[in-house]
Amino acid sequence: MGTLVFGVPLKGSFALIMLLSLIFLFAGMSLGILISIVAKSQLIATQFAMIQTFLPSYLLSGFLFAIGNMPPFVQAVTYAVPARYFVEILKAVFLKGSGLKAVSFQVFLLAVYGTIVFVAANRKFKKLIM
Repeated sequence: MGTLVFGVPLKGSFALIMLLSLIFLFAGMSLGILISIVAKSQLIATQFAMIQTFLPSYLLSGFLFAIGNMPPFVQAVTYAVPARYFVEILKAVFLKGSGLKAVSFQVFLLAVYGTIVFVAANRKFKKLIM
């Protein structure tokens, strides 16, 4: 949409953006699965997901407000928001044309987060079954 609607040129690899988006989606889907396992009802799951994911991702990822302009305490909190790393990846690959090597640390952190949340969801689900 950025290229079609706003004319922003894609300087990096489209395939790399798609691959890295899969890692971010894995992390997000894992968190969604964990929330749905823990929540007692659909309403609670929806509200918790909005509070846990959408609002922090929108406000603390660097998408809407520059992280450098936030108070130091809030800057420290942004490290716990996976969307922060994805926004950094998109800025580097989409706008600067950077490769995988330049964003490998952010990719690593997203993969670790997704794996931890997926394992937690898997363990919680197994406890519910047994």
